[in-house]
Amino acid sequence: MESFRTEIENPVVQREIIELEKKIHLFRGGKIDDERFRSLRLARGIYGQRQEGVQMIRIKLPYGKVTSEQLVRITQVSDEYSTGRLHITTRQDIQIHYVSLDRTPELWADLAKDDITLREACGNTVRNITGSELAGVDVNEPFDVSPYAHGLFQYLLRNPICQEMGRKFKISFSSSDEDTALSYLHDLGFIPKIKDGQKGFKIMFGGGLGSQPAHAELLSEFVPVNEIIPTAEGIIRIFDRYGERAKRMKARMKFLIKEMGRDVFLDLVEQEKKAIAFETYEIDTTAFDGPIPEPLLEVPQVTIEDTEAYEAWKNSNVIKQKQDGYYAIGIKVLLGDFYTDKARLLANLIKNYGANELRFSLRQNIVIRHIKEENLPFFYQELAKLDFVQLGYNSVGDITACPGTDTCNLGIASSTGIAEELERVLTAEYPQYLNNREIEIKISGCMNACGQHNMSAIGFQGMSINSGKLVAPALQVLLGGGRLGNGAGRFADKVIKVPSRRGPDALRTILNDFDANGSGQKFLDYYDTKGEKYFYEILKPYADVTNLTEADFVDWGNADNYVKAVGVGECAGVVIDLVATLLFEAKEKLILAQESFDNQKWSDAIYHAYAGFVNGAKALLLSENQKTNHHAGIVDLFDTVFIENNKIELNSTFKDLVYQINKNEPSEAFAKDYIAQAVVFFDKIETFRAQELANA
Repeated sequence: MESFRTEIENPVVQREIIELEKKIHLFRGGKIDDERFRSLRLARGIYGQRQEGVQMIRIKLPYGKVTSEQLVRITQVSDEYSTGRLHITTRQDIQIHYVSLDRTPELWADLAKDDITLREACGNTVRNITGSELAGVDVNEPFDVSPYAHGLFQYLLRNPICQEMGRKFKISFSSSDEDTALSYLHDLGFIPKIKDGQKGFKIMFGGGLGSQPAHAELLSEFVPVNEIIPTAEGIIRIFDRYGERAKRMKARMKFLIKEMGRDVFLDLVEQEKKAIAFETYEIDTTAFDGPIPEPLLEVPQVTIEDTEAYEAWKNSNVIKQKQDGYYAIGIKVLLGDFYTDKARLLANLIKNYGANELRFSLRQNIVIRHIKEENLPFFYQELAKLDFVQLGYNSVGDITACPGTDTCNLGIASSTGIAEELERVLTAEYPQYLNNREIEIKISGCMNACGQHNMSAIGFQGMSINSGKLVAPALQVLLGGGRLGNGAGRFADKVIKVPSRRGPDALRTILNDFDANGSGQKFLDYYDTKGEKYFYEILKPYADVTNLTEADFVDWGNADNYVKAVGVGECAGVVIDLVATLLFEAKEKLILAQESFDNQKWSDAIYHAYAGFVNGAKALLLSENQKTNHHAGIVDLFDTVFIENNKIELNSTFKDLVYQINKNEPSEAFAKDYIAQAVVFFDKIETFRAQELANA
């Protein structure tokens, strides 16, 4: 095991991997409880599967960008530790499955050799920052947003302000007003603008999907590019401090904004500005400014025999870039799943004959960039060998689906099985829709909306339905959602629930009616004209559960009768002293604070000390059976329980002590003093706890 650790060049990554290995051993030995360990491993991209004893690994790829070397490294890791299957997610990550927990440190070390991280791919962190897959080549973009997405990713990775929030936080960068990165359903969504010759972003905030979707609000019509990082930091700090931590279903930022109100929330952000190290932050764009690299090898000239098929592919899957003479190629990937053998060949193709870059898309596809027009026939020939020229990229026949009951703990019904069947129906029966990019079909296996079903024109959500004493897999049909552009969108209406086996007939009915009665309208206009009740009535016959057949109790992609099983346990934890665990974590925060101070990272040192204050206070409150649901509540309650009752003596209220963080600039002097005060506080609560145990 020592060898894989010492091969890591980045000492920060090396330390993280060693820490993960130690925590796994502590967990196996019953020294860390399941909840605390779950939080740690999720923040390192390690996610429990539906199948016990194995893990899903989420590989974080900011805005979906990957080089040939990185793709080859991912294939090697998948072959060594997983099954050879790669799954593209709707956040442009790659997921691999069936990985042993004990091998995850070694897996991470292998990925790190090509600058690939698992850090903060899951958990209550800032998740992968997504971006339009055409960013940098989009003919409609004011400028390339890629360097700004990358800069924000680098700034937030490992940043103490967003390591243990109450819930996940999602950020997107769209390339143009088309808003293909869906700003309106993100915690922070950026849309590029140019104002008076200056680059900046329109920013949306507070959006989200899940069981209760919320449309993001406008934060600002224009924020200069050098202000987006301090703007994001201020919002994340307030979410971290005031965000719900007890009720998971109410813990996203959209609920916090609704609860306290937009103006109150933004007032708190304004008050936090003094704690942020800078008013502006220049993002280095030089790595993205160079010319398009020439292919390493001369691209062979080929003759296309089936010119009709080639032209159909160009019309369907090839996109003109803003750079004259260059094109991007879209690869439609069924269910976002492809395998390492093809991935390696694709990596070699873009390395030798392309620009050594591809991007995974939010619709679970692959985009090759920077291909000269004269080289398109060669790429068509080579991609055809990999079966990567299927028509319908980003069309109605290009269905988005989460893994559902295949591997996810929360899946209620199969999303992949029904997606595959619907794609078959569309290809065989509705070829006229293969180039229709207006209608999107999205499927999720549960209400959490990882497949984004509730923002699509036609959506399906996995459910179950009762028929007497039996339970059958079902789909809720949703209609009328869509992206409108420039920060605007609409969520779909829940129309009706039907047995899963009748999903294809429901789709046929919708499309047949659109063909017959659409009158040339766009689909969303047609839906608005007809109204939700109209669609309920035409789909109502499929909702009848009195006439179910034996086949209706078998979900798509399965051979056995359906069994509803949600939330299969991961690893059983043992009973331990949670108060001691929290005190230990508080002490760890103070160690991190001192290390950051020694590295002259004053802002990081201060925030680690702040986390030490809060974790320590939470530990003592827990010892008194006192609970609260956010950081600000912990601070207030500690004063009530311990300071006002003179159980612990401080020179001020705990609130005044902790909230020095936003009353002082993050200077060396303040960092030193704040850490010292945190250490004194920790010594006092540790002494109090020891006396409490002695008198028990």
